[in-house]
Amino acid sequence: MERFTRDHFPETPFLFFTGKGGVGKTSVASSLSITMASEGKKVLLISTDPASNLQDIFGQTLHNTPTKVNGTNNLYALNLDPEQAASNYKEQMVGPYRGKLPDVVLQNMEEQLSGACTVEIAAFNEFATLLTNTAIIDQFDIIVFDTAPTGHTLRLLQLPSAWSTFLDENTTGTSCLGPLKGLEPQREIYKEAVERLTNASQTTLMLVTRPETNPLKEAARASHELYEIGMKNQMVLINGLLQGESHDEIEQAFIQRQTKSLENIPKELIPFNKYYLPFVPYSLSSIERMQAWMTDSEVKHEKIIEEGTTIPEIEEMIADYIQRKPKLIFTMGKGGVGKTTVASYIALRLAEEGIRVHLTTTDPAAHLKWTFGEEAVENVTVSRIDPKEEVAYYEAEVLAKASETMNEEGLAFVKEDLASPCTEEIAVFRAFANVVEEHQDEVIIIDTAPTGHTLLLLDATEAYHREISRSQGDIPVSVSNLLPRLRDASYTSVAIVTLPEATPVVEAIRLEEDLQRAGLSVDWWVVNQTFTSINTTSPTLVQKQQAETKWLKEVESISNNQFVTIPWVKTPPVGTFGLHQLKGVNINEN
Repeated sequence: MERFTRDHFPETPFLFFTGKGGVGKTSVASSLSITMASEGKKVLLISTDPASNLQDIFGQTLHNTPTKVNGTNNLYALNLDPEQAASNYKEQMVGPYRGKLPDVVLQNMEEQLSGACTVEIAAFNEFATLLTNTAIIDQFDIIVFDTAPTGHTLRLLQLPSAWSTFLDENTTGTSCLGPLKGLEPQREIYKEAVERLTNASQTTLMLVTRPETNPLKEAARASHELYEIGMKNQMVLINGLLQGESHDEIEQAFIQRQTKSLENIPKELIPFNKYYLPFVPYSLSSIERMQAWMTDSEVKHEKIIEEGTTIPEIEEMIADYIQRKPKLIFTMGKGGVGKTTVASYIALRLAEEGIRVHLTTTDPAAHLKWTFGEEAVENVTVSRIDPKEEVAYYEAEVLAKASETMNEEGLAFVKEDLASPCTEEIAVFRAFANVVEEHQDEVIIIDTAPTGHTLLLLDATEAYHREISRSQGDIPVSVSNLLPRLRDASYTSVAIVTLPEATPVVEAIRLEEDLQRAGLSVDWWVVNQTFTSINTTSPTLVQKQQAETKWLKEVESISNNQFVTIPWVKTPPVGTFGLHQLKGVNINEN
């Protein structure tokens, strides 16, 4: 696999970057834009990522109109705020009904329009306008979009039935998006935008990932979804490949794990050109550093010495759980941060203290053998909720009810809307609720928990159904029982799992805000895969330790010191021996 260089840059006028949080989309998009601008091309870099740090990178305030980047001749940047766009769209939809409909109905409408899908649609509304605005396009040689729309969003916008108003009267399913009639004036613009996205001579889709199993799987999923709706001109950028020359044992183990992940690259990514960008231990926080990264130039590092940085270990959290005895423990966080590992460790340690535990997960890989090897662990039972099965069951229930009142056009929209992320969250939550109901005599640990939006959506829908009194029974009793328990701090404990890096921490902060909106408080933060407490002689990893300090301090502040760390381990934490490796400081010495 070749290193990504200027020779590999796409020639299309539009570039869309996609990839899961923390893989480096913004860094790659910015570096590429800076390089092209330095060669005389006039470049516009557009971000629709709420967690984007473009303003920090360029050291200046950005707006929703093109702003010239200081220190460059040809680079302009534009920061769209999808949250604000979604808020405007929500008010556009709900505003006309204020004072005309009961509060409980308005609450239901607002929560239906508070999810990730509405943010996606609103963001797409913003950049579709840019994508088709010739007054802007004609000013630039290349337009780079940091964060592409998902396949779900594009399929939804291509459905004629998505623009009908039938959902105004729909109470048969918990829709993530709601009616799109508020965007009717934009319909032709969307059509033109989608045509431009699927034109291989116009647009290249840049799939950014890391040489790790979960990000590669996520890239494969996004690739397949977008390929299916016509975005076939794709390129894969594998960010953060370490090719060290140190004989340090930790560095060698790090490289070996990356190599193994790449040897098992998902089949969906095989047909496309793949290039790598090197692992750098420093933060890509300036134009100079990004230029150095793209050209392999040397970067001077200032040694960061932080006095008083504490490295609390995960056993502090376990001791708290043993003392407080919560009945329900959630591990929450974005994909790839280690929720399953943390949930498994908590289950193992509580079981070793004589507490009966039930661990349940939606991770396809997290079955009993994966988590605990071949060992039977006393006091631990494990179940796995299959999201596909739960979604199929939920979809069948919703469609059966919808078919009683809707025509084929209406059903087509419901089917597509059920493909949204919110559908899976709701279906899985219902399954979780059943598990909680069945294991009342055990401590229940739930890996991959629902977001605050899901909880509020279920709450609002339940209230709406009670008010309307015509959909009795849609909300299972187990869900009704569980919702108030989640807000009981003595019953439920939430642990947010993150990594000591910019995007995972920013996304974790947004997750905590989402949970607070739903009335859930976070007890603990867990910073996974830290190098700070590891003895290593690798120059690269020593610099990585220094770079982590900022984010450990950030989590320490946000959590009011209610955080613990887990060190990076040489081998995957599988089985009781592997999980015990997560316990303490300097566990990689031997």
